[in-house]
Amino acid sequence: MPKKEPSKLRRDYAGLKPKKGWVKRNIHFFGKRVFTQVFKRRLGTTSEAVLDPPPTGVARITWIGHASFLLQFADHSVLIDPNWAHWHGFVKRQRNPGLGIKLLPHIDLVLVSHAHFDHLHKKSLKIVESREGIVVPKGSGSLVKKLGFHSVYEMALWDELTFSELKVTHTPCHHWGARYLHDTHRDYGGYIVKSGELSVFHCGDSAYFEGFKEIGKRHHIDIAIMPIGAYNAPSGRDVHMNPEEAVKAFQELGAEFMIPMHYRTFPLGNEPDHEPEERLLAEAKRLGLEDRIIILDEGVGIELEGKCNSSAKNI
Repeated sequence: MPKKEPSKLRRDYAGLKPKKGWVKRNIHFFGKRVFTQVFKRRLGTTSEAVLDPPPTGVARITWIGHASFLLQFADHSVLIDPNWAHWHGFVKRQRNPGLGIKLLPHIDLVLVSHAHFDHLHKKSLKIVESREGIVVPKGSGSLVKKLGFHSVYEMALWDELTFSELKVTHTPCHHWGARYLHDTHRDYGGYIVKSGELSVFHCGDSAYFEGFKEIGKRHHIDIAIMPIGAYNAPSGRDVHMNPEEAVKAFQELGAEFMIPMHYRTFPLGNEPDHEPEERLLAEAKRLGLEDRIIILDEGVGIELEGKCNSSAKNI
């Protein structure tokens, strides 16, 4: 029986067809974004992670860059979308990874949101060791099974996995999961990682969609890690949120804090480098949310408490 196309299985599938004007947008992308940044020196420094776990009821969140994060709880350390690549094809990394890949604490679990090269980076995954193994969306297990992980877990939407005190839920998004054009069967999404009463939501890649309301209804979220860049896609496809949409999604999730990601590291859209953060801060100010939007620097961990005592501090 032939496989059904993802577009018939999921309403949130973005599709592969570019929008009108994609040739002009790609010429601008390669001429004004990719080529001009090839010769720029990478900014930022690489540091060593804090090895000691945070206290119970606290999450320590460290942005490595792009969509890569280290989450540390009292009993578990989780690595999400680990990517230490200096290049993705013609696209040069503009800022160094915030943490050294060989300077990490013991990792209990690795989560990968989808199979795109900037999220499922095989060379990085080959170096990372994980006690519990790796979690990927349904259909992507074959991509990681030879990378050295003793356990590979594939998750469908709303599936849940429990690792002692850690609970992982796979959530929907509006995107696509093909690594190449022919493997559109691969799934995609985000994760809610819960330790005790504290929950962290990593959105993965997503355009804005109504599904954020459903996620918020199903789960309380303390910290939402939301993408804000690459919204001016050369293809013109509806695959990423702009900063205003990310704030709207954050509000619909009902989360306590928002941390932005998927900007500043790799120039993947036609928007200027400075624009995502500026628009995010302007929208937060307009809505009176300045105290709930946390801009991280790469490699600098921040400790956040949950809904019983919502607060944050740098470490």
